Amino acid sequence: MKFEELAIKGVWLAHSPIHEDSRGSFREWFKPAELLSATGQNFDVMQSNISISHRGVLRGIHYSLAEYGQGKWITCITGSIWDVVVDIRPSSPTFKQWIGIPLDSQSGLSVLVSEGLGHGFISLEDNTAVSYLLTSPYSPSEEYEISPLDSELAISWPIEAPELSMKDAQAKTLNQMLQDGMLPK
Repeated sequence: MKFEELAIKGVWLAHSPIHEDSRGSFREWFKPAELLSATGQNFDVMQSNISISHRGVLRGIHYSLAEYGQGKWITCITGSIWDVVVDIRPSSPTFKQWIGIPLDSQSGLSVLVSEGLGHGFISLEDNTAVSYLLTSPYSPSEEYEISPLDSELAISWPIEAPELSMKDAQAKTLNQMLQDGMLPK
């Protein structure tokens, strides 16, 4: 497994080889010891989720204000997504910047999203499955969202008129969450 640090501190792209033969393929997609060695981050899995989305479904931008935050390990299992990480840490030199990363089931890529960052993605194909490993369990009272269509962030989603949940469609902008004191410290 190879790790590449991206332009926002705390975001890593993990490359893991896919081994193929006549039966299909095999991939070791998560190795905590290698993650710790490469990034210095200990990633204790407290919850695992899988979402399945139709083409054009946009999920996010989500984050947690849990006591220790919530790191995420994102892997596209089937189909393809355009994964986005937003720096929502007011004290960060890259505050309000975002990174878009294409992920699919054939690339051998996963994304490590450290605590204190916002995350979302848009599904580029029907029946796209995404696995999320989380460092803290879901806690409704500590989970928040920022509008993925926030004009100040100006995220270049690759599909026009994405399908949003009601919660994401009604989400506040990043500046509104900043004014409300609802961003990571």
